[in-house]
Amino acid sequence: MRARSLVASLLLAACVEGGGWQPSRAPDEAAPPAGAPVAGQPPAAIPAGAPPPSGVPAPAPPDMNGPAAQAYLAGTQAFRIGDLAGAKAQFIKATQADPRAYSAYYSLGVVRERMGEVQAALSDYRQAALIAADYELAIVGYAVLLARLGKLDQAEDFLTGRMASMPRSAAVVAALAEVKSLRGQSGEAQRLAQEALKRNPDYRPAMVTLARDHYRARRLDLSLYTLKGVLDGYGPENPPRDPNNAEARLIRGLIYKEQSLRGPAIQELTKAISLRPDLVEARLHLANYLLESGNAPEAAQHLEAALRYDLDNVHAHLSLGDAYRLLGKTAEAKRELEWVQKADPRLAQVHYNLGLLYLFSENVPGVSPLQATERAITELEEYKRMRPRVAGANDDTDELITRAKSKKALIEAGQEAAASAARAPAAAAAPPTTAAPTAAAPAAPAPTAAPAPTAAPAPTAAPAPTAAPAPSSPPSTGSFPPEGAQ
Repeated sequence: MRARSLVASLLLAACVEGGGWQPSRAPDEAAPPAGAPVAGQPPAAIPAGAPPPSGVPAPAPPDMNGPAAQAYLAGTQAFRIGDLAGAKAQFIKATQADPRAYSAYYSLGVVRERMGEVQAALSDYRQAALIAADYELAIVGYAVLLARLGKLDQAEDFLTGRMASMPRSAAVVAALAEVKSLRGQSGEAQRLAQEALKRNPDYRPAMVTLARDHYRARRLDLSLYTLKGVLDGYGPENPPRDPNNAEARLIRGLIYKEQSLRGPAIQELTKAISLRPDLVEARLHLANYLLESGNAPEAAQHLEAALRYDLDNVHAHLSLGDAYRLLGKTAEAKRELEWVQKADPRLAQVHYNLGLLYLFSENVPGVSPLQATERAITELEEYKRMRPRVAGANDDTDELITRAKSKKALIEAGQEAAASAARAPAAAAAPPTTAAPTAAAPAAPAPTAAPAPTAAPAPTAAPAPTAAPAPSSPPSTGSFPPEGAQ
């Protein structure tokens, strides 16, 4: 206990230090958002530092009746493999078999939240908290979902009321710290997270909240220091508090990625996924690393798994379209990218990815090779128009447009040469025109006609220019634009 208390003190000291630290910027300059792109580097696949969905289904309480418990177990098994529809059906069945099964209502809320049924999820969380007034998972799930929906005032009011009725709960205080952090009130978030640890020194989510708040406020060193206490410990007398905390692994992976520490970042993201297969954000970042290295098959597996847990995730569809393009699945790639284009017309990156698809893929469904190059030019020019220029950034868009125009010119020249070659035999096969007879002159005999000049042979049609081999596709950057693009 002494060692654990010491670790908690060290974590608190780090957080107290962080609360007084401010980034070096002008007082009226807005802080960069968490996960903001850095000049010269591709942006993150999705906004970093957002609170994740409300975890995974809760353990079934011992007082759940037999039929409900059986359905509940089937629901948790379906969730583990990403079968959200199956999990939803089983959790509904559990609530019908035992209307007092509050953990079944909570778990149903978790599934519905991931399926985008947010109002139904809020209702499920409320119902679980009505059945068991001190059920912390449901209380936190309800408040965090409100915060994710941007309803920060409602989330804060709800948690403040619960704090009054649950004065010993560390979970409620830590959830309020998360809401304060989302508001940008880092100092208050740190204070509340520390208060949660005072109430329960072993409450791991409060430690993760401390680290996540440091991360959002761009205090990366302090975030890493806090994560070290959670994941690694500070020596034999201060062992790690929670080495298998998937969210802590994810945050550390994101920090390593920002610091261009590719190997450590991949290691942390991989570990996070092994602990929590439902962590969509970890799968997206790992998949983009894999796409950058040319490992499209494994990237596609992660992206397909991500979509099982978050069907409407725009960035997962965007990167999956690029992975399918690299795998030669042109029709599937076109389907994914066109879905993104409809889902988020303001996303410039989809035009870049479509440009690559039309430029480098063979036999794009529904278009001829000439039409494909024309669409490649259109999409790349649209991307160029939508994406703001960044001084000093490396941008290959103009080069790709030039290549697309050259490819179009070669196709048009080949078509014209083929048409000329087809016309030449037809002209040669036509019968010669017979000249009309010339009347004899009445006067002196006509002079001997000079021999007619021999007709020059018809010019042979030039051979169609050999089309240059299609350039190989450049290395993919997943859902990322060219280096430095915003």
